[in-house]
This record gives sequence, structure tokens and C-alpha cells, in this order.
Amino acid sequence: MDFVEVRVLAPRELADILVAELAEVGYDTFEDHDEGFCAYIGEGDFNPDAVAEVMARYSGIGTLDYSHRIITRQNWNAEWEKNFQPLIIADRVSVRAPFHPKPEPIEYDIVIMPRMSFGTGHHETTALMIENQLGVDHAGKRVLDMGCGTGILAIMAAQLGAREVLAVDVEPWTVENAADNAAENHCANIECRLGGVEVLAGEAPFDLILANINRNVLLEDMYAYAALLPTGAPILFSGFYQEDLALIEEEAKKHKLAFQSHLTKNNWVSAVFTKVA
Repeated sequence: MDFVEVRVLAPRELADILVAELAEVGYDTFEDHDEGFCAYIGEGDFNPDAVAEVMARYSGIGTLDYSHRIITRQNWNAEWEKNFQPLIIADRVSVRAPFHPKPEPIEYDIVIMPRMSFGTGHHETTALMIENQLGVDHAGKRVLDMGCGTGILAIMAAQLGAREVLAVDVEPWTVENAADNAAENHCANIECRLGGVEVLAGEAPFDLILANINRNVLLEDMYAYAALLPTGAPILFSGFYQEDLALIEEEAKKHKLAFQSHLTKNNWVSAVFTKVA
């Protein structure tokens, strides 16, 4: 299955609202650009009328325009290779493609080829998750990466000393991509698994959970994550806006997840919670 990209031109204050609206009708991946943002959905789930209805509700509020296109695997690869630049996160982590040289000196070096998957570290949520990971003890831990995308967070966990990492995603090509990236980074302790929370049935507890997905999925599946965490273990959330943090906190409390801290960038959030007794 290919993706449909909806490219939206809108001022920042309106773009935030539109992202929330599109998330409600099934869009689960967003990337900002200088004039607005792009939203992505599987081609089979694309409904142009639903997009038009959302946009019509906000017509006349600032400059608003949108268009869409189908992105095939081949086109996605070409587009990414043309535009991708190496990235340094928190002055400690390099994220680059195989065709970029390794920067020196750097503490952690992650090589990513995303294919049709999302998560190169350039989006705020991925970079914020990595920054939060740097402050969490991974040594000898069993880690779950939900919504793994390219596998970048799982790879970061392995490089930080995780004993074992389970990377899960609902898209087959994403799981394949994550597995390839794990191999590229010599992370033999990463298992990539296709599915959602249902594939976690019967799993032993995890010492750390990473969940960079979106607000709706986090709210819906938080019970499952919490059930797999022992008391005192951390869970890192991202994929939502600053104004959604209160909703995440409210749901987390129901499952004995206590808020610890959060980072923000361009209104995106990554938050750290801990399982309490």
C-alpha cells in the first residue's frame, strides 16, 4: 500500500488546529514545513471529502490551501534521499543516511534509511524522544518501542545499553525497514514485530516503554502499556501537542502512570511518566 500526502499551506496557529482535526479522521503522521505541514494516510483510507470538509470549516481564517498526491515506495525513497540532511541531536547523537560520513567526534551514531517509514529524527517528536532517552537508564533493560517507524528509537535504546528491544508497528513495510535499519546499526538484540497492542499479549514486563505515535492511539492503548510496566519503570510518550498533555496526564493517572517531566519543541511534546504502586 502507498501513502497519500496532503500538503497544507496555513499559518502556524491554524496549522495546529488542522493537524488535530485531520488526526480525528485517520491521519496519524505529520511533518511540518516552512508554510504549514504535510499529513499522511494509507491510500486505501484516503477520503478527499473528509479532507475538504475539515478545510471548509476553517476557510477564511488566514491563508489556507491544500493539495494531495500519492507517494509510492520508489518516489518516497527518491524524495527522501534528495532532501535528507544529517542531524545532530542534543550534541550527542548523529542521525544520518548510509551515504553520509560519520561526524567526529560523536557519542552515538545512528544510520537510517527510511524507505516508506517515518522517523528520521528531523521531526520534533522523534528528536524529543531521543533527547528524553538520553536521560533515562537503558543499561541491561528490556525495552518496548511501540510505533517504531524506522526503528530509530529502538536503535537508540540498543546503543544506550538495552539488553533486549521489541519494536512494534502496524505497517508491514515499516517493520521490514526497522529490521533493516537495526541490522545496518549492528543491533542484533532488536526484534521487529508486525501488529498493534494485540501482539503484546503474554509478553513479560518491560523495564522501559517508548511510544511515539499520536494522541488518539496513546489514549486508546495506554492501558496495555501500563499493564506491561513494573512499579518504578518509566514510559516515554510523544506524538501530540502541548495542549494535549493534560489529556495524556489524565489518562495516565487512571493507569498509575505518574507524570515526571516533558520537553517541547514547536508545540510538540515528549513526556516522561513512571509507573507507581
